Amino acid sequence: MTQADAAPAADFPRAGLVVQDAPLRGAPRDTASLQAQMGRGEALEIRAERGDHWQVWDYRRERGGWMRKGQVLLMPKGDGASAELLAQLRLARQQWGTEGLGLGLAAAYVQAATPAELAGPGGAEALDAMGTFAERIADRASLPNAKPGEGQLAAQIDVAARYGLKFQQVEAEDGRVQVCYDGEAFRRVLAVAATPEQRVRAALALTRPDCLDPRATPREAEARDQWRQQLLAQVDAATLPAHWKNRLLMRRASVSASLAFAQARRGAGGEAAPALAEFAGILPTELTEDDQAAYADAAMRVNAARWLGTGTAARDFGAVQLVLEPGADGERCVALKEAGKLAVRRCSFGQVALASASLNREGRALALAVQPLDGWRELWLFIKSPGRDGGWRIEVMPPASAQPGLGVAEFAGWVPGGALMLLAREFRAEGKYRRSFEVLSLATLATERQSPEPALLGAFQRWADASWRSNSPVRR
Repeated sequence: MTQADAAPAADFPRAGLVVQDAPLRGAPRDTASLQAQMGRGEALEIRAERGDHWQVWDYRRERGGWMRKGQVLLMPKGDGASAELLAQLRLARQQWGTEGLGLGLAAAYVQAATPAELAGPGGAEALDAMGTFAERIADRASLPNAKPGEGQLAAQIDVAARYGLKFQQVEAEDGRVQVCYDGEAFRRVLAVAATPEQRVRAALALTRPDCLDPRATPREAEARDQWRQQLLAQVDAATLPAHWKNRLLMRRASVSASLAFAQARRGAGGEAAPALAEFAGILPTELTEDDQAAYADAAMRVNAARWLGTGTAARDFGAVQLVLEPGADGERCVALKEAGKLAVRRCSFGQVALASASLNREGRALALAVQPLDGWRELWLFIKSPGRDGGWRIEVMPPASAQPGLGVAEFAGWVPGGALMLLAREFRAEGKYRRSFEVLSLATLATERQSPEPALLGAFQRWADASWRSNSPVRR
């Protein structure tokens, strides 16, 4: 018995969903005039049948017509309708390209389910699926070669809009446009009897870093990160499988690092300890291949912020002293003094970490960590020129010679002799990711040797700083 045979005329009108992109015709034959092009997942009212065709009515277009029975899925009725819709929804969720149909099934379940079912596991599953379908559409629309106004993608976006889903566009760092779902279905998941995996999936979707407004003011960004932190705290990490726990901890660590920088920038403290603790809980052996980029990003954010909360106003190295002084318009200035006299001074609006300062054994070079932006930390090098009366100069070593994105340039050790320094860099900027370990000439600031792994450089094996070895996330 076919689906059509199971629907006698007395059952009309019936609800139906378009199961494949298909034409709405003016008569029950393939040569009849085209009334409209229907997209997968659109809802229709089925009013009659003739042969292999349904007579349907499209309330959105306020237009009737005919479609082949194989192009329309009859919605179940009666006591078992919600269970049948949930089973169909699970099947659609496993198939890419069926997002429009999946949204229609999820909406039909919400309409057919009782209040108790909506508040229970079935409702959570339907809402979770709805949010997942919306994210898949948004991610597809964000691909470099995507054409949201054409073809199947345009039809899916149109169907999603008909079910009340909203999308917004965010300009990414590399200039492309990221399409983002506003997350309403995921918010509702957190309010019903969802499983731990559904809850963490919702929390991660609502706190995506690539969907943050880059034009937000510092105050707006801090308030947003406080909300993200509170939302992520609602998910119990102890109840999650290892790979989902890793994803939650990576996001928590990243958000905590951003929040610590925002608080430090406005003079309200700002501690890196929470971010470091979250990052320390990640199990690298349980990371999936898909998690590698997020792990690298979390490591860079946490590493950039790891000196926050270690504030000190002065460091005395005997021969030279570092003093942190207020500058103009909220700047922080670092003064290096030699024998009590000012030798060199530099100012920044960033966070200057005097606790990170390291002077080489020869007393002619000093490294200092400075974080000017969230997720971006530079290394300031104070270098004394050769000669008895040589003066000091300051050189800034950024993570990369690119527009700031995520990145860290950090001191990794001094090579005896006073001519070389070990430098570690990691960055993601302008769509590129790179990690390098370098042996740097202090005279020319040229890289003499480098490798993507510290173990491949003998200088790192012999002279790497003990504190850097034990504390820096770049060595993960």
